[in-house]
Amino acid sequence: MQNIAPKEFTITAIFLGIIIAIVMTAANVYLGLYAGMTVSASIPAAVIAMGVFKGILRRDSIHESNIVQTMASAGESLAAGIIFTLPALVIVGAWNDFQFWPTTMIAISGGLLGIVFMIPLRKALIEDEKELIYPEGVACAAVLRSASESTSAEESREGFVTILKGLLFGGVFKFVAAGLGLIQGTVETAKIMAGKSWFFGLDISPALLSVGYIIKLEVASLVFIGGLIGFNIAIPLLGIPAGMEDQSAIDIAWTLWSTKVRYLGVGAMITGGIWSIFSVRRGITAGLGGLKDAYQNKSKTVARTQQDMSLWAMVIILLLCFVIMLGLYQSMIGNFGISIFTTLLMIVCSFVFVAVSSYIVGLVGSSNNPVSGMTISALLVSAALFLALGYEGDSAILSTLGVAAVVCCAACTAGDCSQDLKTGSLIGATPKHQQYAQIIGVVIPAFVIAPVLTLLHNAYVIGEGLKAPQATLFAAITKGLFGDGDLPINMVIYGAIFGVVIIIIDSLFLKNKKFRLHLMPLAVGIYLPVTLAIPIFIGGLIRFMVDKRRAVKDESRDKGVLLSSGFIAGEAIMGVVVAVFLYLNIDLKVLGMSSMIKEILSLVAFFAIASYLFKTAKKA
Repeated sequence: MQNIAPKEFTITAIFLGIIIAIVMTAANVYLGLYAGMTVSASIPAAVIAMGVFKGILRRDSIHESNIVQTMASAGESLAAGIIFTLPALVIVGAWNDFQFWPTTMIAISGGLLGIVFMIPLRKALIEDEKELIYPEGVACAAVLRSASESTSAEESREGFVTILKGLLFGGVFKFVAAGLGLIQGTVETAKIMAGKSWFFGLDISPALLSVGYIIKLEVASLVFIGGLIGFNIAIPLLGIPAGMEDQSAIDIAWTLWSTKVRYLGVGAMITGGIWSIFSVRRGITAGLGGLKDAYQNKSKTVARTQQDMSLWAMVIILLLCFVIMLGLYQSMIGNFGISIFTTLLMIVCSFVFVAVSSYIVGLVGSSNNPVSGMTISALLVSAALFLALGYEGDSAILSTLGVAAVVCCAACTAGDCSQDLKTGSLIGATPKHQQYAQIIGVVIPAFVIAPVLTLLHNAYVIGEGLKAPQATLFAAITKGLFGDGDLPINMVIYGAIFGVVIIIIDSLFLKNKKFRLHLMPLAVGIYLPVTLAIPIFIGGLIRFMVDKRRAVKDESRDKGVLLSSGFIAGEAIMGVVVAVFLYLNIDLKVLGMSSMIKEILSLVAFFAIASYLFKTAKKA
């Protein structure tokens, strides 16, 4: 029975998967630049797919829906890899704009490497390693099974409609805020007391609220604690910088955060990246063993549910990525020797961090995946080697960020693809079909990333209107290492020590506890503005209150997750639409009102949308 092929890799599934992948990729480009975080597209894509197949086409197709969610997940994870790194090239001035072909080729190569290097890991980690639970993959499998087992097409349509409501409300909210200007993006205040700046503020965003709901209270609270450490402990301890005595308390707080405090987060991430590599050394060994097994067993007949992409296809893709990146690095750097070195370094780092990412997401979930820490580690390793070779200036920055961008894409894609393959394993899917779906889900959405980045940069200015926290940090690090930037090494060291302390506390006192001090969310909270952390925390609180009221916590029937996914996609898509108006110099702003009235209206609107999320989630 296991080898009877179900209807799976069909034209309908591929077409629907491409459409959702493109939309979710564009949405996550915006969300990641705005919030410094992205969310998985798997569950909303699965619900939309089941709604189309069962509610509209009137056929039950759990395996086709799995292909759809696999493609959507591949596209959105690719967006995260690009936006965390490549905007740094524009911020430091190495690029004047987002060049289409370099951006697209980096995205495609990084995504394909993440998929190809994940294939030999699949059996060792997803099938054989029992301690790896892959929580998002299990949750998505539950969603697919629940929708498939439902006898009513109306139930399938109901989840679909919930997402559409979220899309509508999230889009309207963003249009009223960014388009009409009736709602402020941020409400903030600060005061000087006892010679120190004390700050409070929050971003008014349904998307951030929804991120908190989806990642749940444990992770949301860690991000929030990190924000409090940065803004309510570190900034007051630093006092008022010399020469800023006449500045406002808000300006002082933001200056201290941007020039000093966020580098605590960098240090913590470096510690987290190194610790991650050490803690998953078994996963790296398993990957090498899996590659050996794939070669030795290539002639054996295996069950459909164990069939991976052929070794020859993997080798061809790997060689293709090597040639693409060698040509790209040569065009960027202009030195063939250093281009070869950079390409080889990129391949080695990609494999190592794909293994780390694939293992970590299985252990603690995608929300705790230390991609930022791994990328910083790859960036620092690359920078150290280029510095040793005597390279400086734009060529060194291009080389370093070129390696980091591909590694980040590979790690992000591998993490999400691991969850997808776990979903497939639980529902009896064919791995090679999912792997081919992942390739399509990487290659086609990659072509929309550069145009969306260009549009958003022209409309909002990346690094200013859109904060792009990771890219801004990577820009500051590379400029400090290779250019005329000032890198506060002491703050990085303090952050690294803080990371060591957190790891020790977690390992000694919290190892078997329900609440864990995972380092990466804490570090993310420190280097993200606290204005982002507060709505994320409120979303986590809503999820906690809803779960407390439920007798059975069944993620597959959680309308809050579906509505939140709609909020995120709606706000992000409308953010891109408003960017089109700004790019065309079309002013949609209505006549102004006082800032106090705007702040009150903004808070009322935010808590109204939070209340709607709570009431909808309770009905699940």
